[in-house]
Amino acid sequence: MNSMNPEQEEGNYAPPKETAVPQQPISESMTEERQESASLEVIKKMRSQLQHLVIGQSNAIDQVIACLIAGGHILLEGKPGLGKTFLVNSLARMFGGAYGRVQFTPDLMPADVTGFTLFDMKSQTFKVRKGPVFTNLLLADEINRAPAKTQAALLEVMQERQVTIDGDCMKLDPPFMTLATQNPIEQEGTYPLPEAQLDRFLMKVVMDFPDHKSEVEVVQAVTSGAHSEVDVICDPAMVVSIQKEVLNVRAVPEVVDYAVNLTRATRSAQGIRLGAGTRGAISLVAVAKAYAVMGGRDFIMPDDVKYAAIPVLRHRIQLAPELAISGQTIDDALATLIASVEAPRQ
Repeated sequence: MNSMNPEQEEGNYAPPKETAVPQQPISESMTEERQESASLEVIKKMRSQLQHLVIGQSNAIDQVIACLIAGGHILLEGKPGLGKTFLVNSLARMFGGAYGRVQFTPDLMPADVTGFTLFDMKSQTFKVRKGPVFTNLLLADEINRAPAKTQAALLEVMQERQVTIDGDCMKLDPPFMTLATQNPIEQEGTYPLPEAQLDRFLMKVVMDFPDHKSEVEVVQAVTSGAHSEVDVICDPAMVVSIQKEVLNVRAVPEVVDYAVNLTRATRSAQGIRLGAGTRGAISLVAVAKAYAVMGGRDFIMPDDVKYAAIPVLRHRIQLAPELAISGQTIDDALATLIASVEAPRQ
């Protein structure tokens, strides 16, 4: 049996020291090993700068970076005022690519997200007005404040990286990532995301209140007018290069089998009404590969899958009413499940 210690919960990633890749100077005749070191250096710089800007949210920062280099989309949940939008804005500025934002409201229409065709009286032709989804990094702010038909406008673009407007299919330039923020669903004026929409997100990250020391730092920084400049660390081409590197990370059959076992266990666990589908297992391996690259490795370990399990699966399962009434949360149920599934020996 394998249990998670507190540092492993909530996707808190700390790569084993023995697997860290020593830093090497980058020369013009860069070898493959040095190229990997350059990728790791970019990741470390992004992580360091985000931790300096968004104080007390280390877990969320690690998970957002893992999702970016895994080529997925992220659902960011937390109460208002915790820095969700600021985190996304900071990442976009470091990223150096195109950035778009949609503020979801109850009256927002699907065409406001994807775009529409407009008849030009001067040329007597229809012209396409592209929506904000035509970007590299899309912030869908407070996505659960819009009705289901508007939320569904993102389904095609998130899955296929393309938009269809009046029968014309237009591809998006890579990389493309949607970062959707939402307020807890019990708050007034929110619409729960449908299951098909939730499954398109690679991870669901929950931002909670920071500890006392971090909260004091945040208050001091904001009230003193301190402003931290955001350095551009990489360009879109570098992000695409790192994403390709993540795809090439080795996944041995035993670890893949472990990811599948975790996913299948959600379908038969007592107290879970709806378990995760096959996309859940695929996502577990994809995020585990991202964690491996963040740890300077070209292979995944069972711990990578463990770290990924809660943020990858929490939005793909539903608790049975009797478990929800007892006060247990989805994270509690997943932690118990993870501890019950035997991991392969490393």
